[in-house]
Amino acid sequence: MKINLREAVIALLIFVLVFAAVQTSMGSYRVEMQSMEPTFLPADCIMVDKVTYRFSSPDRGDVVVLWPPEPYRQENPYIKRVIGLPGETVRTDGAGRVYVTDSGGSDFVLVEEPEMPPCGVRNGRWVLAAGDYFVMGDNRGNSQDSTAFGPVKEADLVGKTWLRYWPLSRFGLSPHYSCRLEPVEEPEPVASAWPRPAPS
Repeated sequence: MKINLREAVIALLIFVLVFAAVQTSMGSYRVEMQSMEPTFLPADCIMVDKVTYRFSSPDRGDVVVLWPPEPYRQENPYIKRVIGLPGETVRTDGAGRVYVTDSGGSDFVLVEEPEMPPCGVRNGRWVLAAGDYFVMGDNRGNSQDSTAFGPVKEADLVGKTWLRYWPLSRFGLSPHYSCRLEPVEEPEPVASAWPRPAPS
């Protein structure tokens, strides 16, 4: 059978275009550290969607692959969860709970499902400018994240985790996670015993 040169060139071009499209839209990464346990474990292999954030902004709770600021940047990117959005202030209290103050000045406590361990950095406070995102590992007591290197620029987000394809026993889409912000309850007013009213 003769090989049609024209068809061979077309097939090669199609292959190159498909390969380029896949490389541009998806990325494959291997988790190296323990900062995202138990959601992602060391040696988990994941596929990352690199297209979504070109058309929409990250949401709170997204697990993203990112490049940290210097001097924390190394050979491989990090994997973390988005906690704070542009214009917000993120803080932690003495017990490691996470709070978010929105751009209007209202305070909220972060409620997550599944519940994450307390943050290892206590009584911290970080103000996010436009285009800034605050990221944390799910293993909050053992994670080098925005509590160490500060907010991350949107331009440094590689993409959103989509699929874990290895090991096969853990194959599936990114594990379930949900979060919400609940208003911080104001403490009940306490009557003061001083000064005492003058006797009548």
